[in-house]
Amino acid sequence: MSLRSLAAAAALSLAFAGGAQAQGSLNMLCAPAADWCEAIAAAFQRDTGVRVSMSRKSAGEILAQIRAEAQNPRTDIWFGASAETHISAAEQNLLQAYTSPNMTGLHDWAQNVHRITEGRCVGVSSGAIGIAWNRELMARKNLPVPRSWEDLLNPAYRGEIQLPNPNSSGTAYTIIAGLVQLWDEDRAFAYLRRLHANVNAYTRSGAAPMQAVSRGETALAVSFNMEVTSMAQAGFPIEIGYPTEGTSYEVACMSIIRGARNLPQARRFYDWYLTPAAMDIGPRVNQWHVPAHRGATPDPRIPDLATIRLVNYDFATFGQAATRRRILERWDREVGSLPR
Repeated sequence: MSLRSLAAAAALSLAFAGGAQAQGSLNMLCAPAADWCEAIAAAFQRDTGVRVSMSRKSAGEILAQIRAEAQNPRTDIWFGASAETHISAAEQNLLQAYTSPNMTGLHDWAQNVHRITEGRCVGVSSGAIGIAWNRELMARKNLPVPRSWEDLLNPAYRGEIQLPNPNSSGTAYTIIAGLVQLWDEDRAFAYLRRLHANVNAYTRSGAAPMQAVSRGETALAVSFNMEVTSMAQAGFPIEIGYPTEGTSYEVACMSIIRGARNLPQARRFYDWYLTPAAMDIGPRVNQWHVPAHRGATPDPRIPDLATIRLVNYDFATFGQAATRRRILERWDREVGSLPR
């Protein structure tokens, strides 16, 4: 090989090495369903060449891990989970501010959490809390279909309802915070204490009760509507309705971790996801969250929040660490400690 050929080969080798190094890697904690987490990680890796190491955990587990790693972060990007958990993390200086140039296309509710946290998170999706039931099991047991929060106190449902545990589940915290805002804190906890008699289990994740309903292991659950739609589309006999009194909703968020080791890649993922193309991945893997981008492809299976009676959810207040801690401690003391 001539000296010119050797020089050209060396230059090409260095170019490839430099490109691979520039692409780098990304460590992501992801809260939604595993299929969705895996799909967006694979798509980002394919589109950018950035190697993604993704771990799927519930919201409470992610928040606990980020707190534990505050002095030596191992996570770059946190995708999903309710705004309250991200706001709590922001308040504790665990998140890094970033404003993407792609934010202009987002719905107001997605941009609102960015303003609340001074740029430390952004909304990526939304969905509402509803009452889910197994159509076949309800018919077999001759149980009435509940239409309200009050209906769930019916003694006929004793041992038939499954709920998530707010210490590990962001869904559960959203449920409780919604009841507090629908009524007041004392009335909400009085309700939860009465409801306890009908509850057969408090699960670690928010999706678990809905999955149990789908499989016919329990008749009723309280869950997000997009989770129920996914199971219904998969062929399970599950349906959902919304409490007539009103219900809470979430804005799921995305954040960059303060001290992220792979900051350029984290920002690149942030920008990449805030596009219609990235948000259209969800429905392709049977995930029916309301997308944050106005330009995302509409689909009739994505819940229409405008048709649901929603509480005026105060994300700033219920995302505060002190508020969250007080509510969780009260739940442990007044509900979680009750015998079953």
